[in-house]
Amino acid sequence: MRALLVEDDPDVGEHVSRALCEAGFLVDWARDGHEAWFKGDVENYDVGVLDLGLPLLDGLSVLRRWRSAGRTFPVLILSARGDWTEKVEGIETGADDYLSKPFEMGELVARMRAIVRRAAGLSAPLLSCGSLVLDTHRMTATFGSRPIRLSPLEFRFFVYLAHHPGRPVSAAELAEHLYGESDAGDTNAIEALVLRLRRKLGASLIETRRGFGYLLTGMAE
Repeated sequence: MRALLVEDDPDVGEHVSRALCEAGFLVDWARDGHEAWFKGDVENYDVGVLDLGLPLLDGLSVLRRWRSAGRTFPVLILSARGDWTEKVEGIETGADDYLSKPFEMGELVARMRAIVRRAAGLSAPLLSCGSLVLDTHRMTATFGSRPIRLSPLEFRFFVYLAHHPGRPVSAAELAEHLYGESDAGDTNAIEALVLRLRRKLGASLIETRRGFGYLLTGMAE
């Protein structure tokens, strides 16, 4: 899952970014409100973490601009301001959750995973696709009831497709969400990844819809 972190405090931003990467997120970090608004408007994210007290443009204004522009990715507000009226304003502006500073990193990660699942219509951290079961909490996988070892990239690939059941996902979209702003990701890299996974787990798990993209077989639509 590709996440946009909006935080101007370098220490907090570094700690959150590291924790999210360890939890399997691909993180882009914006350090002021203008950069955040631009990134959220032109890039496709699966989730955002938004501080309110930002330079150049405050967090609520950033969120209003995203929602007015039709950007619907789930957003968790992260703020040192704990007044309940501000929490209400954040939710009514379009936030999906609100966490006050100071906070426990484990809670932040759990809340982010939860709002991503809700956005996809999923309720549990276990994602099943035929013989493949992904545990997005422990970041482990089983295939045919036996543990299998997946690289972080392979795990993110399956999780992304599992969050879009029944919809073919193009190689370009997969590259954007698996590699982000990195130059390493292109459609050829995705094709090579699919080929490797089919060799590892069998050809029937990942279906190709010619001209549309890839989807996992055995998932409820």
